[in-house]
Amino acid sequence: QVQLVESGGGLVQPGGSLRLSCGVSGRAYSCGWFRQAPGKEREFVAAISWKGGQTYYTDSVKGRFTISRDSAKRQVYLQMNSLKPEDTAVYYCAAQNAMSVVLTDKGSEFDYWGQGTQVTVSS
Repeated sequence: QVQLVESGGGLVQPGGSLRLSCGVSGRAYSCGWFRQAPGKEREFVAAISWKGGQTYYTDSVKGRFTISRDSAKRQVYLQMNSLKPEDTAVYYCAAQNAMSVVLTDKGSEFDYWGQGTQVTVSS
């Protein structure tokens, strides 16, 4: 069984930065970050392959967010720079329980989810 625990959320001003962390216990393969703003559906943010060689981002965060993982520390990170008010959401870490050739942006294809961490971008 895989457990995921997110941390690092908070309140930041527009243009600021935050780094989210996801602690992974158990064997997890590709991991991803999703977010859900109030009144909106959950949306894909970024994904990373098992060994970190492949990454995939939604268009709205390309060039601003970076996903990475440290397998030795069993952590997955989301570095968020140049934050905008529209980035405000609860951010969730997700993981797959099997290797896949292609990274996916579909939440239904992730098997494990964390409890979420709030990110608020406001002046």
